[in-house]
Amino acid sequence: MMPLQGFERRDGALYCEDVALETIAARAGTPTYVYSTAAIRSNYQAYADALDGVPHEIHYAVKANSSLGVLGVLARAGAGFDIVSAGELFRVIQAGGDPHRTVFSGVGKTAQEIEYALESGVGSFNCESEGELEALRDQAARLTRQPSVALRVNPDIDAETHPYISTGLSEHKFGIPLERAEQLYAEHARFAPLLLDGVSCHIGSQIFDLDAFMQALGKLLALIDRLAAAGVRIRRLDLGGGLGIAYESDKQSGSVAEYGRRIREALAGRNLELQLEPGRSIVGQAGVLLTRSLYRKQNGEKVFVIVDAAMNDLIRPALYQSHHEILPVVEKDRLEIFGDVVGPVCESGDFLAKDRRMPDVRPGELLAVATAGAYGFVLASNYNSRPRPAEVLVQGGEWRVIRERETFADLIRGERG
Repeated sequence: MMPLQGFERRDGALYCEDVALETIAARAGTPTYVYSTAAIRSNYQAYADALDGVPHEIHYAVKANSSLGVLGVLARAGAGFDIVSAGELFRVIQAGGDPHRTVFSGVGKTAQEIEYALESGVGSFNCESEGELEALRDQAARLTRQPSVALRVNPDIDAETHPYISTGLSEHKFGIPLERAEQLYAEHARFAPLLLDGVSCHIGSQIFDLDAFMQALGKLLALIDRLAAAGVRIRRLDLGGGLGIAYESDKQSGSVAEYGRRIREALAGRNLELQLEPGRSIVGQAGVLLTRSLYRKQNGEKVFVIVDAAMNDLIRPALYQSHHEILPVVEKDRLEIFGDVVGPVCESGDFLAKDRRMPDVRPGELLAVATAGAYGFVLASNYNSRPRPAEVLVQGGEWRVIRERETFADLIRGERG
């Protein structure tokens, strides 16, 4: 079973919904990211259904995939948005998202970003330090705004995920220690006109252990109870991101339905609005990166398949040592080889797969790098002066380019000799 949603094989050829990937590659070229509208909508709806009966808002985490076409699909589906920069807010607005249903997270908001967010009508902020809280207070007073604010507390929970995407331990830069947060809530009067009516946490990404989420939720609820006893009423509870997803065929993604059930049980009888910020689990399995094999070379027993996509297009394998299935777009009987799938960038770290048993791929063949809908294009760069790839959105039997492939002229836009 492929770790993809919205994709299937028909007579050996790989399709996204009702469009053959060969058709897209022939007209759009490679490398190209391809996303399934149906899968994105379905994954968003899974969270909405799982939390039915609990007052909630689902804010899609824009950092996972910020393409306007993807944001537009989610805005029309009813999603709110979670942003970590003013640039992401600008994208949300351009895509038709509602700033009032947007939460501004992130550890290093500048004064200019705070001003832009307040003037745009952003409904809520998650603050991660006392200094940020003071900066937001001053800007809100100057602009006569009264935003809802949650302190992001650090629950000191080990989510047992990759160290780069673990965020809930006291050693991490994120959040405020529980004890200090409690003191800041008690001092809420000095932060007027801010409404300190929320509590937030985020323990990391690619988490499958529901007990870790429930442990964090338990700590937040205990804090909310202590604040209530001290006369501080909390209206909203932000539990952070969504569940982990499978990148390999023999693995399973986390159960959104079970996650929702456990949250509903924990919040029963409480007058709280729940906020979640899933990103990867909405778009990750809904996308592939199309690439074409250029050459083969062999060093001893190891084969190198050289393709036209590189670490500048998809950096996850190099940055996180992450696994992405690599699938021939046209399946046929063939031998297996053992080797690496590598790109043209002049770095030994430029690989999409390493020490992998794979079909015997020949030059000219089209490949799909699976589960590339999240943290793919958003992390792309122009390293080695390579133009960034195109992006395509498929809906049923129709497809359209939602981001044109960069040109050489794009590489030097804004530069001066």
